[in-house]
Amino acid sequence: MRPESTENPASSANVVFAEREIPIFRAGDIVRVAERSPVGHYRVPTYLRGKTGVVEAVIEPPGIDNEDESFGRNTGIKLHYYRVSFPMTSIWDNYKDSPSDALHIEVFETWLQKEKP
Repeated sequence: MRPESTENPASSANVVFAEREIPIFRAGDIVRVAERSPVGHYRVPTYLRGKTGVVEAVIEPPGIDNEDESFGRNTGIKLHYYRVSFPMTSIWDNYKDSPSDALHIEVFETWLQKEKP
């Protein structure tokens, strides 16, 4: 019987990741939510489309897009969700409370585009 390894397999130099298994964004990246108007129900609120935010965290492990799952498609490429922070003043033009207030939301990778700082 072999003892269990305590080494994190992802930290090994011999690990080969599948395509898209590595997150394309990192904490601190500036991203914009894509402006799309697909038919049906989607997890990205309409009021966030086209807005710019900052990635706070990568959600692990990668997963199937919940939008696909809602239509019965539960296999396919696994991508990442990202926790993104949006200043409330950039979402609502007439926002009157603290300028440091923000909305923190998890957005699937296919909805995000890299913005230049």
